[in-house]
Amino acid sequence: MGRSGFLWCFGVFEAKKVGFVFLGSHAITMDSKGRLAIPAKIRDALVSACDGRLVITAHTEERCLLVYPEPQWLDLLPKIEALPNIHRKARLAQRLLLGYATPLEMDANGRVLLPPPLRDYADLEKKLLLVGQGKKLELWSESGWFDWLGAAGEGDDMPDEMLSLSL
Repeated sequence: MGRSGFLWCFGVFEAKKVGFVFLGSHAITMDSKGRLAIPAKIRDALVSACDGRLVITAHTEERCLLVYPEPQWLDLLPKIEALPNIHRKARLAQRLLLGYATPLEMDANGRVLLPPPLRDYADLEKKLLLVGQGKKLELWSESGWFDWLGAAGEGDDMPDEMLSLSL
């Protein structure tokens, strides 16, 4: 346990009030059948947090997948369902998030099998990046990640919340 009270372990830390927080990026591969192995430290955290039960769905803005521990997804689900679907953007978000949502369970070796619709949505091939995003992870094709990094921030205004953040 660190002096801050957080337990750090290779991109995952556990806080008593927050639960697990996923950090960092991890290069992984997917086999020809669509199976990928979750890195050991993340796998261990997922087993502790949700017994290896995940929900993987489409990101609403980028061509990547969102990987949620099942309890995180169950907290988010009513908020998605409550979006005002009379609005086009809210309806799109619901269709992507709910329409692609796929419950998966890691096998004994920490692997998951991604169904073809998820692989197709994110243009996933052999080389992938699993990127920590706090309470969830993002799964990117390696080329998609580096393309996104190259174009990140182009034409976007800085949100007001970012102006007070000192890094």
